[in-house]
Amino acid sequence: MFPGRAFAQAARSAAPRAPIAPRAAFRCYAQAASPASTKPPIQMFGVDGTYATALYTAAAKTSNLDSASKSIETLAAVFKRDPKLQKVLEAPMLTVEDRKQIVSELQKHIGGADKGDIVKNLLITLADNNRLGVLESVCEKFGVIMGASRGEIEMTVVSAQPLDNKVLGRLESAVSKSQYVGQGKKLKVISKVNPDIRGGLVVEIGDRTIDLSVSSKMSKMSKLLRDSL
Repeated sequence: MFPGRAFAQAARSAAPRAPIAPRAAFRCYAQAASPASTKPPIQMFGVDGTYATALYTAAAKTSNLDSASKSIETLAAVFKRDPKLQKVLEAPMLTVEDRKQIVSELQKHIGGADKGDIVKNLLITLADNNRLGVLESVCEKFGVIMGASRGEIEMTVVSAQPLDNKVLGRLESAVSKSQYVGQGKKLKVISKVNPDIRGGLVVEIGDRTIDLSVSSKMSKMSKLLRDSL
């Protein structure tokens, strides 16, 4: 239904070292923007990064980045509301008809926000390639690409329990003034909860990770004890 050339070429150029590249494709578009304006501002890796990059390229070529971004944000919100959805998408026993039904249900959440059917074509491509299981991470990586295009630096704060807005505000204020955020850049704070870290914080800014978690300290202490015995 959807020609393979445009998406396959975008996928190959986005992640030349990726072992698995999407086979199906988004629509081919007659009026494409210049290569410089359609190239993502940052490079993403992995299968999910390949799809996220190709989605950005397809949306940029048709001037549909805003609508694609809103549609992807809607899908990301669906994952947050329904934690079981990811397990459903990863189920190995999904048939072709199951995947078609899932795509249809996901499209209902997007509604008319998807101008040019850019995200619809992504969903169909993922279903055809049996890759619906990477959809959530595709949404996350596409969000990172869009943030970079707006000059945003993403900071992820992981805690054992939810942090209140005051604590997050102080962290944002401190990091915004640090060397981690360049001049003219805007800091975007994402808060996540992971009970496994036991306490403390894990802060990720771009490709930097600051691990102040209790689990990390316990691991280091255990290693010191093993080395000493």
